[in-house]
Amino acid sequence: MDIDSQKLALLNSGQAASSNLAEALAVDFAALMAAAIPDVPASGIDALRQMADQGVSKKMRLAGKLLYETFGPDGLAPCATHPSDTVRGWACFALALCPARNIEERLEAVRPLADDGHFGVREWVWMAVRPHLAEHLDAAIPHLVGWTADASERVRRFASESIRPRGVWCSHMERLKQDPALGLPVLEPLRADPAAYVQDSVGNWLNDAAKSQPQWVQDVCDRWLAESPCKATERICKRALRSIKK
Repeated sequence: MDIDSQKLALLNSGQAASSNLAEALAVDFAALMAAAIPDVPASGIDALRQMADQGVSKKMRLAGKLLYETFGPDGLAPCATHPSDTVRGWACFALALCPARNIEERLEAVRPLADDGHFGVREWVWMAVRPHLAEHLDAAIPHLVGWTADASERVRRFASESIRPRGVWCSHMERLKQDPALGLPVLEPLRADPAAYVQDSVGNWLNDAAKSQPQWVQDVCDRWLAESPCKATERICKRALRSIKK
């Protein structure tokens, strides 16, 4: 997809947000960092420039590290509210590096970004904290249960998406692949969620689990369809069962 040169210039200067994935992937990280975050030292800009051909996830993590090293845990607020969605994405990874007393505190620190208005930021934030969630899963799941009742569908989706057993562009959560029932406290409140955005995440969560525990997913869907017979649950279960061979 060709990106308009004027729009690309705005993206690389931090004056505009991307409108789609193609635009987000076209951003020159080194140029944006130099223009939008001039406090980052030249060595950091050079490091980003040298990684231009690397995967976007690796570049996001490096950019987040540079922000953290430059501003520390108490100076990231301007980055987290920057007009550029890419800069806000960097802030997600910077915040993930901040020290926290526990996983609950870490999750609350990124909650505003989980509710960000831009689709890309909402993806980067769960990827940024996912390693911490995997390490502290037993404490993270009860905390995320509270997010399933949030008025924002974006926050409700984060609760499910952040702990998908497999996910996209991220490492797998081996405990949930082998024992997906651990995630049920988060999934159960969302099984008839009215938002398609949340339904897709729950369905994808179960589809992930079906690749290692297909019978468990089938049993969950059978129970949900019996207990919550509605279009939302039907849509979730259809998505969940799409990889199971009959």
